Amino acid sequence: MNCMYYKTVRWLFPVLASIILISAGCSQNRSQNKSARVYEIRPGILSGYLKPEVLPNSVALLPPPPATGSAAYALDQEVNRKSLALRGTNRWALAAADADLMFPRAADAFSCALGLPITETHTPHLYMLLRRTVADAGFSTYNAKKQYQRKRPFIVNEQPICTPDSREFLVANGSYPSGHAAIGWVWALILGEIAPEQADAIFARGRSFGESRIICNVHWYSDVVAGRFIGAAAVARLHAEPGFRAELEAAKAEVANFRTKGYKPLRDCRSEADALQYDIY
Repeated sequence: MNCMYYKTVRWLFPVLASIILISAGCSQNRSQNKSARVYEIRPGILSGYLKPEVLPNSVALLPPPPATGSAAYALDQEVNRKSLALRGTNRWALAAADADLMFPRAADAFSCALGLPITETHTPHLYMLLRRTVADAGFSTYNAKKQYQRKRPFIVNEQPICTPDSREFLVANGSYPSGHAAIGWVWALILGEIAPEQADAIFARGRSFGESRIICNVHWYSDVVAGRFIGAAAVARLHAEPGFRAELEAAKAEVANFRTKGYKPLRDCRSEADALQYDIY
């Protein structure tokens, strides 16, 4: 992927762009992870498996966002109203943590559902899959975000968000569909394939990862549903890429082997489970 593509995406998808922002001299700053032979967009931030021209086209795949006055829009409003009551709870705190797409922190989001720690040391192929597919999922929402430029909930209701430092970026960025929901669902589908014995827990966590964006007051319910759909389309397209398939098979083997060693997730899974008991519907 070229530098101009990532520069252009900055104003269309600033949450993701904030972690992959390229300086004017990005061609000089590009480096390579020699062990994985993956080019970095900038130090620590990896390119995806898909080239821009083969990403799912979210405008072609999605209907327009719900129109004001429609039943779907009323549902968006009702779910948002209920979610605002969670401000200050441990579910709000989990939603703030789910907003962080930077690694290694982001790798921990699904560790309780998987039942294993996800680290570069212990599960390097899985870690690489999660890192690289941030770009694939996120950029797949690009066209619809540009097309519709839907206002985010906090702009409409003037209530706080769980990540105030990202407010300036989010104001300039379309709400529909949710990039975080797309990323979370891509991760869930990948992990469900790698560890089918944990699939129900993994898919439930993928759902809640997207719902965190509703609780953060930065996305509407319909944004999250649309984001999951785009995430599923991205995973389908990823399976046509030999590099992705090879990494996936390697990750299956390493997770199966790692599970025999008795390691447990590094995060507090009881607290996570308690936080996920909150209902926004």
